[in-house]
Amino acid sequence: MPTIVVDVMPKPELLDPQGKAVSGAFARLGVEGFSDVRIGKRFELTVEGEVTEEVLAEARRIADEVLSNSVIEDVVGIEVAE
Repeated sequence: MPTIVVDVMPKPELLDPQGKAVSGAFARLGVEGFSDVRIGKRFELTVEGEVTEEVLAEARRIADEVLSNSVIEDVVGIEVAE
């Protein structure tokens, strides 16, 4: 069955406390070469049947209305992973 993957990230202008915590851990562990960490969410929607334009449109709608909080998050990707 095909899967639609939805990626949601905090808006760039907002503080990401989880990302800051991981970034601080990198510094304590001696990990170098990464200037910032941002943590988001990934949703995998299993589709029964074929992924049509209508199914993708519905996935976009629920990504905007249900899976993300438009005040603090952006839907940054919707793709079909077969």
